[in-house]
Amino acid sequence: MPRANSVRPISVLVLFFVFSVGFVIAQTKPRARDLGVPFDGTPGPLNAITDVKGVEVGHTTLISGEGSQMAGIVRTGVTAVLPRGKDSNDPVFAGWFTENGNGEMTGTTWVEESGFLEGPVMITNTHSVGTVRDAVIRWRLKRRGPDKDGYSWSLPIVAETWDGYLNDINGFHVTPENAFSALESAHTGPVAEGNVGGGTGMICNEFKGGIGTASRVLDSKYGGYTVGVLVQCNYGQRDQLRIAGVPVGREIAGQKVWDDDVGSIIVVVATDAPLIPTQLKRVAKRVTLGLGRDGSYSGDGSGDIFIAFSTANSGGASSRGLRQLTMLPNDQINPVFLATVQATEEAVINALVAAETMTGVNGHTVVALPHDRLREVLQKYNRLLK
Repeated sequence: MPRANSVRPISVLVLFFVFSVGFVIAQTKPRARDLGVPFDGTPGPLNAITDVKGVEVGHTTLISGEGSQMAGIVRTGVTAVLPRGKDSNDPVFAGWFTENGNGEMTGTTWVEESGFLEGPVMITNTHSVGTVRDAVIRWRLKRRGPDKDGYSWSLPIVAETWDGYLNDINGFHVTPENAFSALESAHTGPVAEGNVGGGTGMICNEFKGGIGTASRVLDSKYGGYTVGVLVQCNYGQRDQLRIAGVPVGREIAGQKVWDDDVGSIIVVVATDAPLIPTQLKRVAKRVTLGLGRDGSYSGDGSGDIFIAFSTANSGGASSRGLRQLTMLPNDQINPVFLATVQATEEAVINALVAAETMTGVNGHTVVALPHDRLREVLQKYNRLLK
């Protein structure tokens, strides 16, 4: 499951950098739309998964060391997505789907069986899944303690992509405290993108990849619901990359990283549309179409795993009495499907645009998608907005 990551070259002998999105109060980097990339659909105010009311996102980013060796070169982290925020213990309806299973997302067996997502969705590197999973259990115990009978039970959702091209992945540098930090720093508002959190060391279409997000707001005649998407992208070959329908990867030459479509992508879809688990599984499947717009064909070595949840129907998991639920009829879900495709397409490109060139283990360097060249290529194909 090789996947890539990157960080801009480090100029000091040792840099240890840990930060949380909680301290990011504004988006300071240009995003794909700022560069003139055209997308379909109407984004929310933040064009982020946090446009869905109540959703919080936190990152812990770990960067330290430099040199031509592997040991001690850290380019990794943890990302947390909390459907109703860190102060809620109210599960949400959810569904998941795997397009190609060369990857991991723990806890999905129970999501499939129960229809509920209980707790956060965490994303990290492949060899830190166990650490982060156990940390989530500890975090939930610390915050809420055991139930009235003295028992506690948790099957956390933790997903991964492989950052071993840039990160000393076998050094096991992600700690429980790093997971706690991502959870405690999670917040609403703008979401940091690119070389942050679990996406710190990731590669996308042989450019620097990482975290990206986008959203869509449905027309009022379709309920005015919001669909938000967050991706950790670490997949794909350069020559397959398409942006706004343009073969950008073939137009922008560069150093090869992979000889095949290897890597992974984790996608989280949030919505406030009242959907039940079977419908949310259908929403998760539509992520594949958004990735296809960007050129993905989901190669054998890729772990492409998606989860979708709805923040509607608060209290739906309560064991007290009958539950009164609302849901969209199946024949009214098409706008949600379309919004999912559109937001997924844009979230990946936002990750590529936000990411910065990074040098990691063994002197490996992964170059960021050059903004000026991207604009030139879009202009060549008459697809540049401005």
